[in-house]
Amino acid sequence: MLLFAGSHWILSHPLRKSAIKTLGQSGFMATYSVVAVGALALVLIAHDRAPDGPMLWDSYAALPWLLASILSFVATALLLASFSRNPALAPRNMNGLSTALPQGVFRVTRHPMMFAIALWGVSHIIVAPSWRSLLLNGGFAVMAVGGARTQDAKFQTLYDKEWRIWSRRSPFWPNLTKLGGLGWAWGGALIVWGLVTALHWLLAGIPAGPWRFFEG
Repeated sequence: MLLFAGSHWILSHPLRKSAIKTLGQSGFMATYSVVAVGALALVLIAHDRAPDGPMLWDSYAALPWLLASILSFVATALLLASFSRNPALAPRNMNGLSTALPQGVFRVTRHPMMFAIALWGVSHIIVAPSWRSLLLNGGFAVMAVGGARTQDAKFQTLYDKEWRIWSRRSPFWPNLTKLGGLGWAWGGALIVWGLVTALHWLLAGIPAGPWRFFEG
């Protein structure tokens, strides 16, 4: 996880400019992708080979299952909504961002994709509270929140006023009272979440989400 997070941060920030200058934009993106996929593959292999160990609590009890289901469902809605009109996604155009009023998911947080990953990680710690799960899923959660912070700093440097004003209008930490404004993303999340949890049951043999009701 340190290799995955560290290589991601180094290529995204300290080495980004020099790497793009040397390799070109397309060459940099190709290198970045290869390093990220390779490091992630090592993480998954290490997780698979690590001993599962004792669970820190009964993760199959009703309360952990309910909490994890809610968090993963919200994470799915945030993720889907993050693909629409997200100024943080490439190709990005910050012109006029300082005059825009946040709508939909950006009234919840200006980093919906990052917090979707963080919530996904937390939900999996709740239902798989072993040490290897804490390293894997906790690592993803910390990396996502830290990545959102470093993304703020980078955009502040690059776009100054545009991002600074946008940051005042769209919160960093999720404002849970605005979740109702996600609109269509809730319907999409219901479909995607249902399919993903079904695959979880089919491929891993562990009923997740609503499919627990159909177990046995």
